[in-house]
Amino acid sequence: MSKTLKVGLVSLGCAKNLVDSEVMLGALRREGMELTTEAREADVVIVNTCGFIEASKQESINAILKANELRVTGQCKALIMAGCLTQRYPKDLQKDLPEVDAIIGLNEVPRIGEIVREVLNKRSPGLYWSGPAKFIPDFSAPRFRLTPRHFAYVKIAEGCNHPCTFRSIPRIRGRHRSRTVDDVVAEVRALVADGTREINLISQDTTFYGKDLAGGTGLLCELLRRLQTIEGDFWVRLLYTHPFHWNDELIATIAACDKVCRYVDMPLQHIHDTMLTAMRRETSAAYIRDLVAKIRAGVPGIALRTTFIVGFPGETEEHFSDLLQFIEAARFERVGLFTYSQEDHTPAGNMEQQVPTRVKKQRYRRAMELQQKVSVAVHQEFVGMNARVLVERASETGWVGRSQADAPEIDGSVAVRGAARPGEFATVKITGSGVYDLSGEVVG
Repeated sequence: MSKTLKVGLVSLGCAKNLVDSEVMLGALRREGMELTTEAREADVVIVNTCGFIEASKQESINAILKANELRVTGQCKALIMAGCLTQRYPKDLQKDLPEVDAIIGLNEVPRIGEIVREVLNKRSPGLYWSGPAKFIPDFSAPRFRLTPRHFAYVKIAEGCNHPCTFRSIPRIRGRHRSRTVDDVVAEVRALVADGTREINLISQDTTFYGKDLAGGTGLLCELLRRLQTIEGDFWVRLLYTHPFHWNDELIATIAACDKVCRYVDMPLQHIHDTMLTAMRRETSAAYIRDLVAKIRAGVPGIALRTTFIVGFPGETEEHFSDLLQFIEAARFERVGLFTYSQEDHTPAGNMEQQVPTRVKKQRYRRAMELQQKVSVAVHQEFVGMNARVLVERASETGWVGRSQADAPEIDGSVAVRGAARPGEFATVKITGSGVYDLSGEVVG
């Protein structure tokens, strides 16, 4: 009787990459292979890499080298490298990492079972890469979820058409391509029936969803309205929206759908017109200020999350001071800050006036300190209010959960005292606040 193959997978990077990992695991399981979280027990180790910025590239390489040690300390017989980094540098990695038995591109994700068997049978060409990314998993793709049962990521589109000068995503993930509304609705319906309480809609640009399909412009709103009709107690969260594609219909749709979280993730990257032009963000300072005001007016109580880049090529102290003033005035509920990473094969990487690392780090600290002060003030306003909280796990003093204003793995949490159940909602009276987190007691 032949031994069942054991496969372990290390998933790095963002939630979009995590979905690809889930699809690969689902395909392996369908092939009759056993999945293990104990890397030492795995016959085959797959590292699904991130290649977005220099730090993530290095993390991916380190993960490969660590996994390779399992050939000595574990029972690993084959090491496979997948993900964004392999899609970006397939031939370079094949040459520079002889430790890896197979390097696969994004189009090869659904073929992972076949590739594993070829590698173990010594029939592998070593490089599986079929050009620009075109694959997108749909509802028919097998999935083995890596998230807890109560929340899931649903990838509604893949790829990106935006011309941002600092991003390598279009080069890695290809042109934008959307799933159909019916296909997404079918997946969400199945997840809700299985007990999922939070659906996180993701893509490279969620607000571009459907523009490549018949019916185009209004399909995101149609999708949200269709999800609203699904029976069950759950909420839907919009992640990764681009400010350029917001419109009045989308604002009105969110306001009308009570299952859609009063939360929007909308990376703005900067506020000064010179920087926005250099980044090719397709927006202006006036447009952004007007959009933020319209969203807040149209959806009362909404929590806005954004991200900013400091130290972009050519950023002066004047540009940065403008950004600080905007952060203080806009009072975003959630802000992520990043120092600019100079990337090859991007227009910004070749720009003159690269900002020194020392200056970038200094600006990052100043912006973080300001946002922390803003966050403290914003959180204090929650004290005394009731919030609907998705309870996630037990803690030493009670429970830990998230409000509508907290996306999984990137935002804060709510410490909950009182009777509650993990994976279910609770109404919590907020009694305390900090820089990032809240605390409260179950009521009702």
